Amino acid sequence: MKTLKYIGLLTIGAAGLFMASAQHASAQVSVRIGPAPVCPYGYYEVAPYNCAPDGYYGPEWFTNGGIFIGAGPWYHGPEHFYGHVDHHYDFRQGYHGGFPARGEHRGEHRREFRGEARHDAHGREAPHERR
Repeated sequence: MKTLKYIGLLTIGAAGLFMASAQHASAQVSVRIGPAPVCPYGYYEVAPYNCAPDGYYGPEWFTNGGIFIGAGPWYHGPEHFYGHVDHHYDFRQGYHGGFPARGEHRGEHRREFRGEARHDAHGREAPHERR
């Protein structure tokens, strides 16, 4: 009987310690992306979001006033958007030509756009039925 009483007290004590040591921890994750890059012809849709050269994006990536609609986390165009891009000016496809600097202004004359690929605002190729 003494042993049973001892085990009962031990069990109650362990349960009390377990309940007392349980703490609620809350976690918070905050991601700041900052302002969109200021580039004369838009910026690439993937990190590190460098300025894209003239001719990478097709005309549908710009408003009638010539303002870039954004890409990546700063995209503010229509949902399910796919726009033309020219892979000849894509650093992921081996382009090593000139890149405009952030804050640089557009030249007076734009290149004629010749791209045939279509990307969404995050750099993913359009499905075949949307090309």
